[in-house]
Amino acid sequence: AEAGVAGIDVAGAGGTSWSQVEMYRAEDERQARLAAAFVQWGLPTAEAVVQIRAQLPELPLIASGGLRSGMDIAKCLALGADLGGMASPFLKAADRSAEAVRATLQDTVAELRVCMFGSGSSCIEDLRKSKLVPAG
Repeated sequence: AEAGVAGIDVAGAGGTSWSQVEMYRAEDERQARLAAAFVQWGLPTAEAVVQIRAQLPELPLIASGGLRSGMDIAKCLALGADLGGMASPFLKAADRSAEAVRATLQDTVAELRVCMFGSGSSCIEDLRKSKLVPAG
């Protein structure tokens, strides 16, 4: 924030694991072992959102990394993110068909709406003000 960034994407653990990418790209066993040692490295996205929001309450915050559903997005919004991003469900759907992508998007929106209803939120801003307590 002090360096002047306009926002942060926390991209927590659970999404693309670059250590695993490097593990599969490794040219020898030693490099592969080194990369494998970091497979569990990082904070889950929800925890990263909570920690960063506490330190930087005004900076726009995007939650990504391991989000797979509308419920995951709803949780991140309730924990303090301004936006949620996910790719995996859409990439997997795109591998099947355009209709599968459309269905995935519709399911994601429906899940988000149910979460909003369940939390008494009439809009995204209400959801971001809801009282979600992280487990653990």
